[in-house]
Formats: sequence, structure tokens, C-alpha cells
Amino acid sequence: MDIWLFLMEMAFLLGGAFVLGALAQRLRQSPIVGYLLAGMLVGPLLFNAAAVNQAAELGVSLLLFSIGLEFSFKELRRMGKMAFGAGSIQVLATMAIVTLIVVWLTNLSQALTFGAIVTLSSTAVVLRVLVDRAEIDSIRGRASLGILLLQDISVVPLVLMVSFFIPGSAEAHVGLHLLKVVSAAAGLAAVFYLILYRVLPVFLSDQAIFANRELTVLLTITVGLGATWSSHALNISPALGAFLAGLLLGESHFAGQIQADIGSLRIMMVTLFFASIGMLLKPLWFIMHLHWIFLLAIAIFVLKATIVFLIARFFSLDNLHALATGITLAQIGEFSFVLLAAAQNGGVLSDYAFNLIISVIILLMFAAPYMVTLAFPLSDRLLALFPRRLLVLDKHLSSAEIESVNRVLVVGLGPTGQEVIQSLLSQKIEPLVIDANPQSRTLGKDLGIKVHLGDASRDEVLSHAGFKTVCMAVVTVPDPDSSTRIIRTIRRMMPLMPIAVRCRYHRHLADLRNAGADIIVDEETNIGILLSKEVLESIHNRSGTAIACRLAGQTDKII
Repeated sequence: MDIWLFLMEMAFLLGGAFVLGALAQRLRQSPIVGYLLAGMLVGPLLFNAAAVNQAAELGVSLLLFSIGLEFSFKELRRMGKMAFGAGSIQVLATMAIVTLIVVWLTNLSQALTFGAIVTLSSTAVVLRVLVDRAEIDSIRGRASLGILLLQDISVVPLVLMVSFFIPGSAEAHVGLHLLKVVSAAAGLAAVFYLILYRVLPVFLSDQAIFANRELTVLLTITVGLGATWSSHALNISPALGAFLAGLLLGESHFAGQIQADIGSLRIMMVTLFFASIGMLLKPLWFIMHLHWIFLLAIAIFVLKATIVFLIARFFSLDNLHALATGITLAQIGEFSFVLLAAAQNGGVLSDYAFNLIISVIILLMFAAPYMVTLAFPLSDRLLALFPRRLLVLDKHLSSAEIESVNRVLVVGLGPTGQEVIQSLLSQKIEPLVIDANPQSRTLGKDLGIKVHLGDASRDEVLSHAGFKTVCMAVVTVPDPDSSTRIIRTIRRMMPLMPIAVRCRYHRHLADLRNAGADIIVDEETNIGILLSKEVLESIHNRSGTAIACRLAGQTDKII
């Protein structure tokens, strides 16, 4: 291989990924869409088919290695039943339903592979849009994050499952092959454990060595590539070995610094992986079969949205948030490319099935940001199509028993809402609390108050809670879009009602004011005021004049 030709090809590919990724960002898309398009447009001009397949296989392994580095058992435990319960049911239910549908058209191995691919949603796109919209802490944001975390974990066993379907990879007895894979993975994990937890700490405990960031980066690259090669040599999935190595390295004492040091390297890994996948897409085939691609994409959207909606309702989310969560997760995500690449390299899928699936994934990923952004408006319109008697409100919502003007509506039972409630109770003012999180009922019992469950932007929820008996409303939810909808509903139902609201980010101040809020507490401005006050008090308490003189280099003024 001509090394200079290879460098030229890599430069063109990464340059194309940058240009198209930046264009996708300007169009409010995920840069991943740009990377895929770069591979599709630039890749065939630079690389041959064999290089594409090898790049995709290596890209899968490096991507799983980076996932292992960032995976956190603590975060998974923190998500609780929404991750373990709702996430597990979503993965199993989606895979089972899709497999039962597809198995009538093809063999069982291809049906299971297709089901595994469809079950995953786009973690990168969904979380990016939710963070940009300041909705990651909302009801929909937490539900989506919990399900996505479980989906990310399921990538590894799903890759292992697909490897069993590769012709010639399995032994005559499936159990024997599974035993060999598990034994090889366990042995590999034991070796990595000894190296990463017994040998390397001896070297990295030296402050001079650990302080050298180049050595940390070299260590990470060596572990990632070494794990990939070792897994391939043992005839097990390179992606599985790379994930195990990344997981062990990510749980070590040096994980935080390692993750910070390889940020740029991870970007290149991810970019090359998606570009290599984009190379496999055939633009002419995409255009010729566009009608089938659209039909399948719509079918997958409806199926996944429905499944997640039913699961979210089972876990006590109200209709609006459950449906919005379903629409948010109704695409196929980037980790499905991992399964697709493994299936393609092993010959599990036919060329027609492969081209159809990759085209549908790219189309749905292109639509994913709009699914997140338009989830609530679309949910409102869909729910309006059904008779109200079918949209059962929470059974704990009931009309207010006692009418009183000495009552204040508090929407949201987070830390901010709890502070407001405690202040109201101390002044003998009765709080009327509405929250969309089912777990808030337990917290309400601890505070000695009744919590009405539901979405406070809905007229029915406010009416059943006894909203018209309050003298003021306080909206404490962190999600600015939810706050805006709630304020508009309250203002429409009670035009003269005084409304106070929490504004998490300064840029949403005008939206809340235009929605009808009378009192707006701007968190960013108030935090700045409090922080500056604490800083000045600290300087004063620690002989601030002397500190200022030292900082200015005027040591002769110090008495």
C-alpha cells in the first residue's frame, strides 16, 4: 500500500466529513448525517470494496471501545425502573414483534437480525437535541434517557447474537459455540483486568508519567487496537473484545483523565466509522427504491412510537408525555449500524435487504431531530383525534373538595417546587400541587400534601385538580417549553390569575413573558448575583486587600 496515497484518501474523507457535517449542523441535523453523506459521496471515489469492508469492521470495534469507555453503571442505576424496566421491555418487545412480522418474508436469522437493528434508537441525535432544548431533565427527557441507556447496553449481546448467524462461524452444536465464545471473552477480560488493574497502575502511579498526556493517549490506543486484534485472533467478535477492554479501562481509577485525553481520538473513530458505513450506501439504488424506503420508514416510525407509548403508559406516564416519548424514540439509531456492519461482513443479509435497511436507517436519522422537536405538537394533534372518554386521566385526579382563596397552585415537585411549598406551608397557605412524575406521589406523602398527577398544560387536569379555587400559580418545572404551554393554558382559563415562573436559561425569558408570566425568576441572572456576592464575601473574609495586591504584583503595599 502506498502510504502517501492512503494519507491523501483519509484527508479527503475527513475533509468531506467536516464540510457535510457542518452543513448538517447548519440545517439543525446531527453531524452524523453529514458523515454518512461524506462516505456515500466521497468514499466510492477513494476506496475499493475490500477497504470499505475492513474499515467498517475496524470502525465497529473502535466505536464499541469508545462506548465502553463512557459507559457508567452508576448512571444506569440512577435511572432506576425506567432503564431496567421500560428499557428492557422496549428492546425485547420491539425485537419480538418485528421478528414475527419479518419471519414470514425471510428466514429466522435474518428476521432476528432485522428485529435487533430496528429496536435501537439514536442516542446521539436524541440527547443532543434534548440538551440543546434544555429538556434533558423533563419528564420526556428522563424517560428517553433511561430507555436509550438500556438500548446502548443491549448492543453487545445483540452483536454476539448476530455473530451466531454468520455462516460457518458456529459449530455443529450452538451450545458448544456459545461456550467457546463465553470462555474466550472471559479469558480475554481476565487478561485485560490483570494488565489494566495490576500492571498499569504501577506505572501510572508515577506522577511524572501520569502527567504526560501523550503517554495516556498511547496507552488508550494500544488497549483499543490490541483488544480488537486479540478478539479477532480468538475467533470472537472484535467489537465484543473492544467493548470489554473499554469497559474495564473506563471503570479504572484513571478513567476520568483518559476520557478527557482521547476526546479528539474518539471523534476521529466515530467519524471514520460512520463514513465507512456511508460508503456502503448506493445513491442510485436509493432513488430507484425510494417508495419502498419511505413505506418501511413510516411503518417503523408508527410501530416504535406505539410500542414505546404503551410501555410508558404502563410505567405511569400520562398520555401526552408517553406519546411524546414514543415519537422521540421512533427512529433507528447509529448503533444499529454496528449490527448492520457485523451482519454484512458475515453474509447474514442479502444485498437487497442490506441496501434497504441502510437506506431506511439514514432516512429516519435525517428525520430524528424533527421527531424530537415536534413530538409534543404532534402528540397534541394525535390525542385530539380520540374521544375524551378514551383518554383516561390519572385516577388520583379529583375535583377540589374545599374551595379556598388561601390556596396557591404549584406546578412541579422538584427541588424548586419543594422550596416553594415549604415556604407556603410556613405561612399557613395551602399548596395545590400538580406534577407529571408518578414518583412524586410518594414525595408528596412525605411532605404531608396531596399531589395531583398529570400534565398541567391540559385543561382537564387543571379543572379536576380544582385549579379555579387558587389565588396564584407558580410554575417550577425546568423545561422551558413545558412552562410556556402551562402558562398559556392558565392564562387562557383564568386571564387575571397572577403567574410566577422559573426561567432556567436567560434566552427563554422573552418566551415566558410573552406567554403571560407576571413574575419571572431568571436563574442565570440570580445565580450570577449570588455567586458574585459569595466571591466578594470570601475575599473580604480572607483579607481581600492583601490578595488583590499580591495578584497585582504590588507586594510593597502589603502590611
